[in-house]
Amino acid sequence: MATVIKGTAVAKKVREALREEIEEIRETKPDFQPGLTVVQVGDRPDSNVYIGAKIKACKEIGIEGVHMKLPPSTTEEELVGAIEGLNNDPNVHGIILQVPLDCTTGIDEALATNALSPAKDVDGLTDVNAGRLSRGDLTRCFTPCTPSGCMVLIEEAGVDVKGKNVCVVGRSKIVGAPMHDLLLWAHGTVTTCHSRTPDLGYHIRQADVVVVAAGKKELV
Repeated sequence: MATVIKGTAVAKKVREALREEIEEIRETKPDFQPGLTVVQVGDRPDSNVYIGAKIKACKEIGIEGVHMKLPPSTTEEELVGAIEGLNNDPNVHGIILQVPLDCTTGIDEALATNALSPAKDVDGLTDVNAGRLSRGDLTRCFTPCTPSGCMVLIEEAGVDVKGKNVCVVGRSKIVGAPMHDLLLWAHGTVTTCHSRTPDLGYHIRQADVVVVAAGKKELV
């Protein structure tokens, strides 16, 4: 029988641990104030919801969360300039560039993402962090939030992926690909499938663990 994992309960547990960690740091560094800035271009309703949730989470655990909202008319040069300013700001410890960008100026999303300092790229989407993850250099990179959350859920379910056959359905840069890498470096034997994989069912039936990260309804 399948077990339902309550993600909200796990998230609450993670946030509480982070809050306690920040409080411990403040015992020796009373002035320490971690800061996260979320940069948004435009006014997509879904992005507004996601950012609101992030800022709320920051408040709950003691992080100074800032929403930097730029107009749709923002140019690539202006966006990169804003990001470089945050890179150089010692009060900003983490930066998230909310994607997709909602602009009228044709900003190169990959270029803008890679303008983030890898040391502050907490979503792990720069080429540097993605490259380190793919090489297994996990102590020197940030990893994308959704795959990282999936790893926590798998652990909370009491599953050790070491030596297991694992099937990841989906290959996006944000979820599927980094999910594969995290499972691989956790010593799983990982197969990545997608919408063009013939006989997807065969691969899923062979797997001990299946992680679905595909944006296609009823693919599985």
